[in-house]
Amino acid sequence: MLLKDKDQLSEQSLLRPRDDSQAGPSAVPPPSFEESAGHIVIDINGIVDAFPTGGEEPPEFTPYEAEHWVSKNGEIISHDPHLNEDGEALYRFLLSQAETPPDFLIQCRGTHSETHTRLVDKTDSRGRRYTDTEHYTENVTDFDFTIEYQVPPRATQWTVGDEEPAYRGHMSREVGPPGETTKADRATRKAFESWLVKRNMRGLPPWVGSCSDRLEEHTDFQTGAVQQPRPTDVLKSSRTLRQWADDYCQSRKIFKEFVYEKVVYGWDLKALEAAIRATIASTHYRGDNVHVRFKSRYKTVIVRPDGRISRAISNPWLKFLLIITLIYPFIWLFKRFHSRGGGSWAVGGGAYALKRWALLRDNAVPGTLAEIHDTVEGPRILVGEREGQWFKRWEGTIRRSVVGRKVNKTPMQEPDDEVINWPATELDGF
Repeated sequence: MLLKDKDQLSEQSLLRPRDDSQAGPSAVPPPSFEESAGHIVIDINGIVDAFPTGGEEPPEFTPYEAEHWVSKNGEIISHDPHLNEDGEALYRFLLSQAETPPDFLIQCRGTHSETHTRLVDKTDSRGRRYTDTEHYTENVTDFDFTIEYQVPPRATQWTVGDEEPAYRGHMSREVGPPGETTKADRATRKAFESWLVKRNMRGLPPWVGSCSDRLEEHTDFQTGAVQQPRPTDVLKSSRTLRQWADDYCQSRKIFKEFVYEKVVYGWDLKALEAAIRATIASTHYRGDNVHVRFKSRYKTVIVRPDGRISRAISNPWLKFLLIITLIYPFIWLFKRFHSRGGGSWAVGGGAYALKRWALLRDNAVPGTLAEIHDTVEGPRILVGEREGQWFKRWEGTIRRSVVGRKVNKTPMQEPDDEVINWPATELDGF
């Protein structure tokens, strides 16, 4: 290192004691910028070890991948210990799971009963064998097929309102804000369960309560499309989903669980069911029972502690073994009545709209077939597919599947309409 001194001050002036009796400006002016900057010149090239070499670069950031698996009934289960200790990790895990929408399935099934006669060999009280006629009834499946609809991946995070019965850390459903919850009585639970069925069939979002006086704001009954929700309408709980995750991680209960529900909404399922039943009836099908069911698969995410017994309960075979060995009843009693037994948090989830009205931005240019609806908040564009449009595409497939006695457990993803003009399939909008 080389040092150059320019206009160096004398040692006496630097060590001169301060005279506090003299007030006013200093007799010696401060050095200029050029003078102060030119005091020291450092030759970096001459320093070999100015920056040590040989150190490893920091590793690249990778998101934490929590351990989880999918059960036979479609539940996504995780026993990752980190998710039971860190509320932020649990919240991030739920958001990552929300990026994958559930499968929406429409099942059509028709059955009828047949009575048959058969000959059976019997033995009387004296040990003599004889042949007798026996009548028996058999349930025959005429058709059983499932249609899968691809749900849009965009999810809206929602929480359960304080006035709705829900599991908030205990083994029974409660109502009320945090810290003031009370156990929901049977009448309240029954009324809420009845409302859940109605809300589902009407296609309303999960944050619409039974006592809501603003149902007309959530649904446009002329078009049947759900409008874009406001944050105050979606987050009905006094706590956010992140705060509920912290509450779960702070709990020391042994058999606790956090349940995140994925809900599909936006279609009038009651009207769609009536249309499907009418199509089946148009084929002159005369079966005893016709079932039209709307189901969701991979819709539930469950987080449980990392314990041997907790993992065993998540395994259907091990749980069955615990039941037949009479061990599970004692576990259930411990979960139900002990203060550190069990508790469930089912306070929110992700909602996926099959159709909705989105605000039309100034720079957005809709297509020629886009539907635009004028509202008080401005023009809105329809995002998604109407149930009528879907039914129009699938009506022929449903009719042919009934007539052809189709029985297949593999869900259909595309209609089986025969394409005659293949070049037309290359057209935009065909």
